[in-house]
Amino acid sequence: MHSTSDVAVIGAGIVGLSTAYALQRSGLSVTVYDSGPPGGGQSVGASRLFRHAHDDPRMVDLAVDARTLWDRWSADLGTELISADGSIALGEIAAGRVDTLRSRPGIPVRHLSGDELRSLMPILASYDGPAVFDERAGAIRTEAAIGALANSLATPVVTDHVLAVRPLGDAGVEVRAGSNASVHSDVVVCAGRGTVQLAAGIGLSLPVTVKAHARASFRVRDDTLAALPNLQDGSGVFEEAGIYAAAHPDRSAFGLGIAREVETSAPGGVADPDALAELIDRAAAYVARALPGLDPEPLRPISCWITTLPWGDDGVAIWQADHIFVLAGHNLFKHAPVLGETLAQSVTAGSIPELFRPESMLGGG
Repeated sequence: MHSTSDVAVIGAGIVGLSTAYALQRSGLSVTVYDSGPPGGGQSVGASRLFRHAHDDPRMVDLAVDARTLWDRWSADLGTELISADGSIALGEIAAGRVDTLRSRPGIPVRHLSGDELRSLMPILASYDGPAVFDERAGAIRTEAAIGALANSLATPVVTDHVLAVRPLGDAGVEVRAGSNASVHSDVVVCAGRGTVQLAAGIGLSLPVTVKAHARASFRVRDDTLAALPNLQDGSGVFEEAGIYAAAHPDRSAFGLGIAREVETSAPGGVADPDALAELIDRAAAYVARALPGLDPEPLRPISCWITTLPWGDDGVAIWQADHIFVLAGHNLFKHAPVLGETLAQSVTAGSIPELFRPESMLGGG
């Protein structure tokens, strides 16, 4: 058993890498563990939506801070991490969020006329309902972000499965992986689906529900488009609600999914594998109806686990046990810079900010 660094971060998804980046910038040495390649778990995919709109106004404020940090990362890491294409939301719910968004500085948002909508989103079928445009939103270039953050680490990600973390009192925290055991002053756990099991080993019972999800990419027919905003469709006009989509970095394809989940079975597998395939079929059918500017043949199906907290789909919280900090939640990619900074500050301060404690129910509806 040996000490390898000041802090161990378990999970090399976007939040784990963001945390490691912030810890290194504060002067601490960091070791990141993951059973697979960086960004290969719940952070997988070519793009994600950055959006300001949330039901919890506190999440709107965090999104403003996160957007500032994404810009700083882009400058520091030398690569554009969020497109400048903005985001369009369809439906009454989106329209009802405009006043809240306008009340915050740094969120230029407006209602769209039919002509503006057709100009901004030429791939969309005819639509005359409420539409909202968030200029400072955009598609997160996920692979660029994961790659740049991983490359910034002083030491490469340790590819190994972590079985347990164990507090050792004043001696620190043991991380026991498949092929080694090491001791660190502090440990941060943000391991997606594996977080619940690691937390249980130190006496923390996290109210996390694990389900499965699937989405796909669809080719953009017009390869001359100079911009392609995100799309969120809650209108139901095209026979589906809860649609989300973000363009690939080169705008050659649109990653699109339906906000629906598939139940897991008692041992932790997918209860109904056919239901995952059905989500892809429904996404393709939506594309055929609503987005004639896309080829409805799925290009790149992605299946992944999602982990949600009981107070909302955007819920997030941090738990603490001695020198171990555990994060769980869903829809975290857009807020990753803020979450990383918060976890790093929690380590250095020895306590979690009140906003991020479970009792605050951050991200609640």
